Amino acid sequence: MMAAIANGTSRIKNFSTSADCQGTLSCLRQLGVELQRAGSDVLIHGVGLRGLRASGEPLDCGNSGTTIRLLAGILAGQNFTSTLTGDESLGSRPMQRIIEPLEMMGAQISSHDGRAPLVIQGRAPLRPIIYKLLVASAQVKSSILFAGLNANGQTEVTELTPTRDHTERMLQWFGVPAHVRPGDREGSRVITIDGPIAFSGRDVTIPGDLSSASYFIAAASLMPGSSLEIPNLGTNPSRALFLEQMRMLGFDIEIEDETEASHEPRANIRVGGRKGIPESDAESLLTLRSSLVPQLIDELPLLAVVGSQIKGGIEIRDAAELRIKESDRIAATVEGLRAMGAEVEEFEDGLRVHGPTRLHGAKIDPRGDHRLAMSFAVAGLIAEGETEIGDAECVAVSFPEFFGLLESVVERSRLP
Repeated sequence: MMAAIANGTSRIKNFSTSADCQGTLSCLRQLGVELQRAGSDVLIHGVGLRGLRASGEPLDCGNSGTTIRLLAGILAGQNFTSTLTGDESLGSRPMQRIIEPLEMMGAQISSHDGRAPLVIQGRAPLRPIIYKLLVASAQVKSSILFAGLNANGQTEVTELTPTRDHTERMLQWFGVPAHVRPGDREGSRVITIDGPIAFSGRDVTIPGDLSSASYFIAAASLMPGSSLEIPNLGTNPSRALFLEQMRMLGFDIEIEDETEASHEPRANIRVGGRKGIPESDAESLLTLRSSLVPQLIDELPLLAVVGSQIKGGIEIRDAAELRIKESDRIAATVEGLRAMGAEVEEFEDGLRVHGPTRLHGAKIDPRGDHRLAMSFAVAGLIAEGETEIGDAECVAVSFPEFFGLLESVVERSRLP
């Protein structure tokens, strides 16, 4: 998206094969952006800040909350009307959280009771705003910052709980002076940009995705005798908490050869399989809550699976946001773990998994949610008997190669 509204050409290396990212490219093409894909490289010919063209058809964002929310911020500052839609799951996710600030900036947005499809009547320039995030959401923050590129003055976003900061880093990489400072409250952050601001295209090298790698890291950690190395993995501090939590649980994970490219840190990760049941540093169970949750939001179902193998287990709280992801991830995680023999308590804002538990195979319904399908694939590896995951094709949303790669890694680990 940054490359599309830059002036000039950008080459993006190591671009994802996920359906979400393909959907983003499709939307950009509809908006008049020329781009070519060759293997894992994408060449994007940017049209400038206000060079997008109105699409004659709705922009289908598929299953991607990132696509619809960030693109809404860009389209809010264009002088034409756009319609953003998606699949049934995306149509159930809350959009009022971006509608409110974008309307404050001058866009007119109609929706289906705060849900997609969104019809956006853009305006250029937009009004700058000072906005305090009502929910800890990197997507909402990014939507406002993208709109701020087309605002006439300084846009300021305060997040009380820090969220993933890829957008701020990418803005800075493209030469946009996005300023970040501590907020008045402990742990809060304030991000400001002065618009309107034009910027030039630039080559970007994308590191390996930690959320996708987390399933392999967990699998190797839980399977005795395993050894795994993942090179060039993104270790952004707002994402690397998963690695820290796994190490706190007693797993053998090493971070080596740290470097930085395109303003994102990356490193090689080495994982050794467990030699016994790791114990949490906590007296009874590991509790994840409050400010930890936004930085682990995609990995929480997987950590629940890992927690079933830990003495004392794991408790996840303050995570009600999981109920409005691609599925109700709290209910689905509880259901799946119980089907595999784990003792699990469900709360409105989370769950508690007792451990260690000897899991057994079961039929799992991931409810069309890619992260649940991959989490329970890891559970199936350590369970006794056969585990069947329905609608396994849903992993294509973020990781089409997942099952093939998992099979090849497991088979290699069995070689003498």
